[in-house]
Amino acid sequence: MIRYILTALLLLGTVTTFSQKRPTNLSDSALLTLVQQRTFDYFWKFAHPVSGLAPERTVTPEVVTIGGSGFGVMAILVGIERKFITREQGLDRLLKIVKFLEKANHYHGIWPHWLNGATGQTVPFGRKDDGGDVVESAFMFQGLLTVRQYFDRKTPKEEELRSRITWLWNDAEWNWYTRDGQDVLYWHWSPNNGWAMNHQIKGYNECLIAYVLAASSPNFSISPNAYHRGWAMSNFFYNGKSFYGIKLPLGFDYGGPLFFTHYSFLGLDPRGLKDQYADYWEQNRNHTLINRQYCVENPKKFKGYGADCWGLTASDNHEFYNAHSPTNDLGVITPTAALSAFPYTPEYSMQALKHFYHKLGDKIWGPYGFYDAFSETHNWYDTQYLAIDQGPIVVMIENYRSGLLWKLFMATPDVQRGLKRLGFTSPALPTNL
Repeated sequence: MIRYILTALLLLGTVTTFSQKRPTNLSDSALLTLVQQRTFDYFWKFAHPVSGLAPERTVTPEVVTIGGSGFGVMAILVGIERKFITREQGLDRLLKIVKFLEKANHYHGIWPHWLNGATGQTVPFGRKDDGGDVVESAFMFQGLLTVRQYFDRKTPKEEELRSRITWLWNDAEWNWYTRDGQDVLYWHWSPNNGWAMNHQIKGYNECLIAYVLAASSPNFSISPNAYHRGWAMSNFFYNGKSFYGIKLPLGFDYGGPLFFTHYSFLGLDPRGLKDQYADYWEQNRNHTLINRQYCVENPKKFKGYGADCWGLTASDNHEFYNAHSPTNDLGVITPTAALSAFPYTPEYSMQALKHFYHKLGDKIWGPYGFYDAFSETHNWYDTQYLAIDQGPIVVMIENYRSGLLWKLFMATPDVQRGLKRLGFTSPALPTNL
């Protein structure tokens, strides 16, 4: 979560003026498709011309993001299924991306947070954050494994794509990031600064997918002890309290930013997913309901908050950038929060979507769908898009509509074995594992 605060170091700016008239009188299904298509266009039309990867944000077109691009490759699959593009177009773009990733800077098979989209060279995320980023790379591998599962035809190009993804996946040294075999993953390592960032990945947040993939690696897997003694052992892992009468099994009080329920679960299907610590459907749905109810209660009396305008998560704001949540509420609503919650709260998310689209309309709607965030209290409406917020909108709406990405990712044999190693159960896992 902390790393997203650093995004504030990027200069704020504007995108090209957008004047196309918004369609009205849309059915719910047509509105969902429109939102998916416009948001998908960020990853398709605004992608870097050399790498095909997604720029971090609209004012940094040369700086591409590994995590946001991982969400973007999943969005390309949605684009194919929704017929925004053809299968062949998507395949060509994904081959371009994977070939670029093969040559890009990496650190024991793990990519940095940011790359130069033309050269593949590392763009430092901070003074000492100039090496491998396990969490961003986990978001990318979540996407790539889903892509590999999707392109299953026996044609030369699809076989090539699968082979290249497998090579990258087999080459990622997850166990290196346990810092000499400790029972925990470390977020960063740099050849220049070593382990100076010293950031253990533990507690409950957006990083669950990193442990799942690290346990799933065919060549460089971590011990289950890292999950149980590292990730699950901190003073902000267990919760068990109720907020607004809604029990929260794990995490910070009131749940923290809502992206905790999105990033790891673009591929991980939370329906029936359980381990000794939680039922992850209950965790994510209840976290979402608490976040929404806080906005309905609106204890700070911010303008616009209510049953049809809710969603606190990390995003731009009127000051720069912050990880918004009920315990860090600055009066900023971020559309990705409610829209990416469609699987958990479909009626409430549709209520918010209709408000954003029909009531706020042109104030927050642009060429790539809804702008990143807004604050009616401060009369501030963003004019930027962020890849890390765009991707979950496309993918999670699709998971609500068809379960596409969940089905693909959960069918990956390596992931199935990794989940089993960590003690997970799920209806999506074969019984003979």
